This record gives sequence, C-alpha cells and structure tokens, in this order.
Amino acid sequence: MADRTQVRTYQDLIAWQKAFDLCADVYHATKRFPRSEVYGLAGQMQRAAVSIPSNIAEGFGRRTTPDFLRSLYIAYGSICELQTQALLAVKLCFLTENESGPLLQKIGDAERLTKALIRALERKLSSDTST
Repeated sequence: MADRTQVRTYQDLIAWQKAFDLCADVYHATKRFPRSEVYGLAGQMQRAAVSIPSNIAEGFGRRTTPDFLRSLYIAYGSICELQTQALLAVKLCFLTENESGPLLQKIGDAERLTKALIRALERKLSSDTST
C-alpha cells in the first residue's frame, strides 16, 4: 500500500483531496439544475461524485493492497459515470460552457490521479507477489 510515513490517513492522498473538492463542486453545479432533475440527473451526478472520495477512503481503510485496489476501481468507475453525466448535462443545457469546462477538467484530474494510484498499487502488488 502507500508509504505510511508520508500518508497517515486517506485525507493525505491527493486523489482523495481532489475527489472531495470535485464532489463539492458537483453539488454546487447541480443546485442550478431544473427542479424536475432533483431526483434525476442531478441526483445521479451527486451520488457518483460522493462515491469517488468515499471509495478511496473505504479502500484505504481496509488496509490491504488488493482491497484498496478494488475500491479504487469502483471509484474510477464512478469517475467515468460522472463524466458521462456531466457531458449529458451540457448537452441538455443544464450546465453552461463556463460551468462545464472547469468541472470536466476536475473530473479529468480525478481520473488521472486515481489511475496513477491504481498503477502504483498494481506495481506494488506485483512486486510483492514476485518476491
């Protein structure tokens, strides 16, 4: 797993920090959606966004590399889901270009950080099993 001397809690992970901030941004953005979307696209986006930092935290708390990886894959799936939903929100004109650009950038950042963490843990796991 991650080097415990530098990462003491899941909150120390940059991937979690960015995902947590993204989650708050999604809640702010979906506040302006039509009232009819409270239980539709807005709710779906909020659930997907909450799932990302939540799964990173849960996996970290499991304390084993395979469990952490499983949770990171779930978080990555939620990132893909959120990206799709954000693109749909743009297509339906629920988000403007000015709102969607920064949001999609943050989703991309969360994706890259989560993928990097997955790759690092996969390398660690393969080196642990080869020794």
